Amino acid sequence: AQAGLVVAPQAPTVVLLLGLKGAGKTTFAAKLALHLRKSGGKPLLVSADPYRVAGAQQLQTLGRQYDVAVFAGDPADLQKLGREALAEARRLNATALIVDSPGYVQLDEDVIDEIKDLESSFAPHETLLVVDAMTGQEAVHVAEEFRNATPITGFVLTKLDGDARGGAALSIRAITGLPIKFVGTGERADALEAFHPDRFAQRILGMGDVLTLIEKAQQAIPQEDVQAFGKKAKLNQLDLNDFVAQMQRMRSMGPLGDIIGMIPGLGGIKRQLQATQIDDTFFKRMEAIVFSMTPAERRNPDIINGSRRRRIAAGSGTTPADVNQLLKQWKEAKKIMQAMASGRTAKLLGIR
Repeated sequence: AQAGLVVAPQAPTVVLLLGLKGAGKTTFAAKLALHLRKSGGKPLLVSADPYRVAGAQQLQTLGRQYDVAVFAGDPADLQKLGREALAEARRLNATALIVDSPGYVQLDEDVIDEIKDLESSFAPHETLLVVDAMTGQEAVHVAEEFRNATPITGFVLTKLDGDARGGAALSIRAITGLPIKFVGTGERADALEAFHPDRFAQRILGMGDVLTLIEKAQQAIPQEDVQAFGKKAKLNQLDLNDFVAQMQRMRSMGPLGDIIGMIPGLGGIKRQLQATQIDDTFFKRMEAIVFSMTPAERRNPDIINGSRRRRIAAGSGTTPADVNQLLKQWKEAKKIMQAMASGRTAKLLGIR
């Protein structure tokens, strides 16, 4: 089950972020603020890092970029900063105060004392350790070390944009007994997901993650478009115009490799495509092929014979083999979309 953020009985909920240098803590602080704002909250960011002026400046820049308020106080006096930041949060009617702390080189006695000062200054409801998933097994070691020495309540894994590193997430959960609250899945501002262990394990095993896919689709695609597409899929009336339209929508939902990995049955396609890196070039080639077809060919690809394939390939700057591959992928995708529009996924999407 998902472990969401604790909500304080009286606002603001104070979230203290800890982590080693380079874990992506400041970036995560801003992404979390954006996530909370998009969910209807009113977050306030504050830097409690007295050692790195650039960190406070980075937070200010990200705050402006994401349209989130940032409190600028003096981190050299943590007690005073805590009082002032909380007062400002209450004045703004903020629902959350997110505290970015220094990036530590290692966990030693001095660092533990500093974390105690941060805790007493801000009295956080959540103390989250931000861990770099790219460090693999080292991430598990860091998580265990902090778990034993500091009063953390959960974890955040950043740079988790490849399933190969996903095992670290499940190991951290199992070894520490504490929840992973969020995972950062890429560079984009919205590349942040609540962590669901069951869904995540399915993704690692290539079984897909339909629920997360649905959540992303609901954010990116208007409900009336979902209804219209679902009806066409149910009635087996989808054509290549729909295929291109859906591909364009998928682009707005995040990296194609991640989206494909969430669709049951497409794990194999994802593994094949990773060899050639799924990016905008892949999309553009597919679009070029479809846009080189006549309206009749898009509506009914079954009429595309050898000479038509050669003409489409010449018009799109591809090869007849590329055209064949797209038509094969279209048939597979059409079957999957028809099945999804008739089963449990359709109910979750509200397709009638």
